[in-house]
Amino acid sequence: MSELKSKVESLLLVTSKPISVNKLAEVLGVKPQEVEEQIELIAQNFNNNGNGIRLIKNNNQVQLVSSAENAELVQNYLKSDLTGELTKPSLETLTIVAYRQPITKAEIEQIRGVNCSLILRNLMIRGLVEAEYNKERSVTQYSITLDFLKYLGLTSVSELPEFEKLNSDENLQKLFETENFQVEAMQDKIIQIEVQKG
Repeated sequence: MSELKSKVESLLLVTSKPISVNKLAEVLGVKPQEVEEQIELIAQNFNNNGNGIRLIKNNNQVQLVSSAENAELVQNYLKSDLTGELTKPSLETLTIVAYRQPITKAEIEQIRGVNCSLILRNLMIRGLVEAEYNKERSVTQYSITLDFLKYLGLTSVSELPEFEKLNSDENLQKLFETENFQVEAMQDKIIQIEVQKG
């Protein structure tokens, strides 16, 4: 496997939404044509060998997805995964977004110290978090949704417990290090949200 092909595959794997060939080329510091060539090789590998992963392309954008043959299995899994209680990592990520919005994935990961791509995807599917591209900063930023506030009975994030105190990286980091109150408090509220969403 070529080094470039390996890098393209890694980026496609960690990207939770379609990404353009031009963006991949920009990140990798190569020409779009070079990325196109590697994408063709990746597509041949995944799409023709009965794999559970497919590479789809549309309007110069590409994404790795689950194969259609496994759609029912995946849907059942995601349904059970997304209707259950949020995990501690999900609650921590949601808490960071709520207290620091708008915030980038890189900033979230700097606070948590781990990759948050799948967690953010699940939170967006649940309707708790939304993403918006910031053209000035050329980054995607995450915020909580109005539904999140509505279900918590809040009119603003400033009404969250100890919002002023925790509205900083340093204090949020201390929160997770000491496993203090807020994650448990947030968990109770999220459980209530999930019950109401039914």
